[in-house]
Amino acid sequence: MIRNFLDLSDAGGDGIAAILADALDRKAARKGWPKGKVDADAPLAGHTLAMVFEKNSTRTRASFDAAIRQLGGSSLILDAGSTQLGRGETVADTARVLSRYVDAIMLRTDDPAKLDEMEHYASVPVINGLSDRSHPCQITADLLTALDRGIALPGSKWAWSGDGNNVVNSLIEAAGLMRFSVSVACPEGYDPDPAFVSQANERLADSNARITIERDPARATADADVVVTDCWVSMGQADADARVAALTPFRIDAGLMATAKSGATFMHCLPAHRGEEMTAEVIDGPQSAVWDEAENRLHAQKSILLWCFGLIG
Repeated sequence: MIRNFLDLSDAGGDGIAAILADALDRKAARKGWPKGKVDADAPLAGHTLAMVFEKNSTRTRASFDAAIRQLGGSSLILDAGSTQLGRGETVADTARVLSRYVDAIMLRTDDPAKLDEMEHYASVPVINGLSDRSHPCQITADLLTALDRGIALPGSKWAWSGDGNNVVNSLIEAAGLMRFSVSVACPEGYDPDPAFVSQANERLADSNARITIERDPARATADADVVVTDCWVSMGQADADARVAALTPFRIDAGLMATAKSGATFMHCLPAHRGEEMTAEVIDGPQSAVWDEAENRLHAQKSILLWCFGLIG
């Protein structure tokens, strides 16, 4: 059976745990190595990953390219604007063709239906590099960053302040699988996808962890182990002024961080807009883990690739 990674639930709690454990081991084993050196076991030697980008990317592009290379494989990078996808070829036909050339496909797109179509017609694993619905690769890296910081996932509290977007949807999904709480602070009309919230709370029904929605950011961040946000205006959104006005009260500053646990970790998936979703003193301060978090995209995605190929979990 083909293992696809469109959302965290595809791997499940045991799969995510296996991915995180492998990522920790591989990251530690590479300490002090040149970035281009192949892992000692080269587990994906001879394998090729196709990366298809319909949305701009820095971290996803660079980290997946480095990931497959460190595992001993190679990559093809395709932009919609320079392929037939940009001229009307269907996702289904693209999936059929790429499956003849490569061993896995990563798609970064806007419409999650395109991921579903790619999964349906591809005969190789498909990975969600981002969609408007979810961002599972990012949250896998965030979980890895928390473990790096000595935060045990079960029973921890994560606070989100800002837009209820694709990233927090995946964070909520992770909470249900790994049994921790997420308190989301956002204005009315900017809530996360209720399907993710209800599914996570169903999974957490027999625990003390919960997913909650707050309108007061200080209530959300109170006693949090991790405080997270993301940019307020994503690529292609036309209502920038209205979004900034609604979300400004949810900006993370030093005062809001002070309501979390002493030494709480701050995360942001980047790119960041200092002075909007958080202040410079927060993202550049001692509690910020954003650069480790960005690096961990590489380590997490290596293990996601290995899970997709059935080599772990």
